Amino acid sequence: MNIVVLVKQVPDTYSERKLSAADHTLDRESADAVLDEINERAVEEALLIKEAQGGEVTVVCMGPDRATDAIRKALSMGADKAVHLADEALHGTDAPATAKALAKVIGTVEGVELVIAGNEATDGRSGAVPAMIAEVLGWPQLTFARKVSTDGSSVKVERETDAGILTVESGLPAVVSVTEKINEPRYPSFKGIMAAKKKPVSALSLADAGIDASEVGLAGAGSQVVESAPKPPKSGGVKVTDEGEGGVGVADFLAGEKLL
Repeated sequence: MNIVVLVKQVPDTYSERKLSAADHTLDRESADAVLDEINERAVEEALLIKEAQGGEVTVVCMGPDRATDAIRKALSMGADKAVHLADEALHGTDAPATAKALAKVIGTVEGVELVIAGNEATDGRSGAVPAMIAEVLGWPQLTFARKVSTDGSSVKVERETDAGILTVESGLPAVVSVTEKINEPRYPSFKGIMAAKKKPVSALSLADAGIDASEVGLAGAGSQVVESAPKPPKSGGVKVTDEGEGGVGVADFLAGEKLL
């Protein structure tokens, strides 16, 4: 089975993240960058399917040049090859345009039967891009999966909801997004890390992928941040001294903050 896994390089959640003063987009150079953890789980699921049924796993990434670090990690886990859409004109692209661009890139990969993605990225948290991609491709979408199984002609997922567990099934090709409950991703071995350096990574520009520059970027985004400010420093707080009426003091403070 030929599987595409969508991956994204994001700012490390342990780093201080901030917006650019110039256009209020995420300042990706100000923080350490890593392969999003949910994407590691998506790669792991693709590898499990490949190991059970054979085939090939292709990593697809949209991002700046340094996103190759995230791509190489996915390759070191065991993916076979990668396609990297990198172009300065992509800066500020919103979710719908991202979905259209990724759908174009997926179309450059021959014989794709299944697309696997994380349910949401930690730098955006829209949780909608996999479904949007499915809509653009005209494929079934099976989102927020905690378990995936396929027989090569169809795919079945379990989705956890407040009401219980739903089982959803469709024919292939299809788009699946997974949650953090799907699996525990493997650690790249030294052999895998060394092998990843030799695996092919195809770099595509917008023109290479057949994407019009007017369809992406900040200028064409449906929504923009027009103003931002750094979060204020934490105050010293209020200290309540307990001299027999500490509980009353705490209650008065909470009432004053309209928390009671």
